[in-house]
Amino acid sequence: MSAGFYQLGEEHDALREAVRALADKEIAPHAADVDEQERYPVEARDALVSAGFHAVHVPEDYSGQGADAIAACIVIEEVARVDASASLIPAVNKLGTVPLLLSASEELKQRILPDIAAGASCSYALSEREAGSDTASMRTRAERDGQNWVLNGTKAWITNAGESTWYTVMAVTDPNATKKANGISAFAVHADDPGFSVGPKERKLGIKGSPTREIYFENCAIPADRMVGEPGTGLKTALSTLDHTRPTIGAQAVGIAQGALDAAVGYVRERKQFGTAIGDFQGVQFMLADMATGIEAARHLVYAAAAKAERGEADAGFAAAAAKCYASDVAMKVTTDAVQLFGGAGYTRDFPVERMMRDAKITQIYEGTNQIQRMVMARKLLKG
Repeated sequence: MSAGFYQLGEEHDALREAVRALADKEIAPHAADVDEQERYPVEARDALVSAGFHAVHVPEDYSGQGADAIAACIVIEEVARVDASASLIPAVNKLGTVPLLLSASEELKQRILPDIAAGASCSYALSEREAGSDTASMRTRAERDGQNWVLNGTKAWITNAGESTWYTVMAVTDPNATKKANGISAFAVHADDPGFSVGPKERKLGIKGSPTREIYFENCAIPADRMVGEPGTGLKTALSTLDHTRPTIGAQAVGIAQGALDAAVGYVRERKQFGTAIGDFQGVQFMLADMATGIEAARHLVYAAAAKAERGEADAGFAAAAAKCYASDVAMKVTTDAVQLFGGAGYTRDFPVERMMRDAKITQIYEGTNQIQRMVMARKLLKG
């Protein structure tokens, strides 16, 4: 067996170099301003779209690049290294479209996926204010009316709402289903559909460049052929989707952590105290070593989870939860340590580590809190 049997392919390395070069040149220079102004990172979006990095996972059959799950993680990771907000563009495009890839009719895929491949975005609408971790208790309803489904309700915490063209929305179609989870269906909603609107931006701790909004459905009528999959399969599709996308949040967390470590290493080399660079002190060196170890472990776990999801392995759900949970905990620890290594300067907005620390926090919360991830993992372990 060749010596290179446990490594990514050359194409993955080339992709990383290309995305990193683009991120450093086109995205990093705007990251602080995007955060400060709480504005959508249009420069990042334009650069990602023109380079074809905004949705690499869309299959070639739908005018996409057909990149594998690890490639999608590498793109997200390398963008997150310089700007977590911008990394949500490829991440949410995958989250919004995986339900279509898993469950939609061929006609619906042909209708939407080439649009995403060409530069449109697709958001994912599962959560509600009173249905976060408890997704099955959602209240948004869809009722059949002739050739249409009519949606009514509100979805909350929708990433990139107002910027996206398409929304994959879960709604209750059978309120009398014996099991609540089996009464939920998925729909593809277009931003121009009558009765669809978006709320004001949430005022957030981090990822300020990525708008998070409620979305509203007021007698929003959509053609019946825009149901994704069969009636009653929406929640199943939504949860299977997360097995494919939780590793992308892990990748985002790894990227944020790597960016913070890179900044910290650069700083401790230059910063002098007691007549020497603080990087010469063993206490600082131990911190850097632990930060780098956590990042390296998280990165391998993320790629392994992405590969399992791609292959459809039985333990993909466990691996996805583990990768998201572990990587996000690492990102929070590493960014907090990076702020510490910068000392008082790290607490100012003159350096990127305070932004990275704020941005890292959400990775422990969205796409299933880390408490929920641990429940998912334990359930799988106890089932055997």
